[in-house]
Amino acid sequence: MELTFRYAEESDTPLILEFIKALAEYEKMLDEVVATEELLKNWLFDQKKAEVLFALADGKEVGFALFFHNFSTFLGRAGIYLEDLFVRPEYRGKGIGKAMFHKLGAIARERGCGRLEWWCLDWNQPSIDFYRSMGAESMDEWTVYRIAGQKLNDLAET
Repeated sequence: MELTFRYAEESDTPLILEFIKALAEYEKMLDEVVATEELLKNWLFDQKKAEVLFALADGKEVGFALFFHNFSTFLGRAGIYLEDLFVRPEYRGKGIGKAMFHKLGAIARERGCGRLEWWCLDWNQPSIDFYRSMGAESMDEWTVYRIAGQKLNDLAET
């Protein structure tokens, strides 16, 4: 199997949404996906707020990673935040996920980033074990907070 990578183009928008929905189904959160092709096209390609990298096995897209830059004031430089990484079930266990992390690490290094970060659901032990096997450390002393939906609208009004 020949593994290659490519950045998504605007014409890949339907495929990106397909991967997002497959990941959401795996995470038992499909009912929370409100993204549309139009929204993705706008935010990914028109506004360039995030990037998508595909992993291709023998020329076929079998995995994707959606990421964007964040910034660490302590490091004084940008980092990469990995929002989603997904490998199609039939291609798992073949080193594709690990290769995608190596590629993301190379992108971070090429861009001078200080770190690569992501979140993982607490129940997803296979992924936690995988991340730890690569040297990732959990940030147990941090708690993630979120304001969204109507509460975000309310916040904007005050």
